[in-house]
Amino acid sequence: MKGLKPSLLALCVAGAPPAAIAEIQRLDESAMGNITGQAGVTIELETKLNIDRFIYTDEGSLEVNDIFVGGANRTDMFSEMNLNLNGSATDTLDNIRINIDVASDGDAIINLLPLSFNAVDLRISTGAWNLTGTGGSTVVFDNFNMDALIGSGTIRIDTATDKLNFKTDIAIDDLDFDVPFLALGIRDFQMTGADYDLQAPQPLRLFAYVELDMYKAPNSRNVESLAIDLQTFEADIRIGGVIVGGTSIGSMALDNLAITNTSMLIYGH
Repeated sequence: MKGLKPSLLALCVAGAPPAAIAEIQRLDESAMGNITGQAGVTIELETKLNIDRFIYTDEGSLEVNDIFVGGANRTDMFSEMNLNLNGSATDTLDNIRINIDVASDGDAIINLLPLSFNAVDLRISTGAWNLTGTGGSTVVFDNFNMDALIGSGTIRIDTATDKLNFKTDIAIDDLDFDVPFLALGIRDFQMTGADYDLQAPQPLRLFAYVELDMYKAPNSRNVESLAIDLQTFEADIRIGGVIVGGTSIGSMALDNLAITNTSMLIYGH
């Protein structure tokens, strides 16, 4: 009522029908406490991330250079479908809506989905990954570039089990990288859903489904650790070129790859 003058308020009340006034009831604090909002929070995201160098240091260091996360800036991903899945091409990570809700049982639900009936295009690229220490420096990764589409993503924090459940649908159109210390390179890596047919491509079968749980659990020494359970991962994988010593030795394919019931614990030592 801030800003509403008493005379104006009185005029509004005076003009109301008697029946309406009869229905107006004063709410006590207890009744007001039971009035809750029914909608969550929605965030529309548009962003681009550049990091010159990320350094993790133990006794030696791992350096990751020239990190970029943004849009793929392409309209031709998965060209066999002859569909423009990405709309206008930009290098910005966009077309993302994030819905945040808290359920009646206290579970937090974060739902990531495209703004329109579409997919979110994603590019992640880096420069050299260097291991450095008193013994010198080794380039373990270089020229990493991944163009992918994300169909959806859901994060649920379950108060009954204290677990974070993560689900996503993702398809990789092109992934290239080099492993210089092994004279190895991977070109035209592609990952799709296990039922995706290159001869009869369907958008709804394009995405590989991934589900995992994260939670706290004791390790073999009863030390609290980060536990990660991979519940489901099913995909088809194709590699256009495997480079060894600067020469392609051929291509590879994995049909109906399924990884299930896989668990790991992460902790310091």
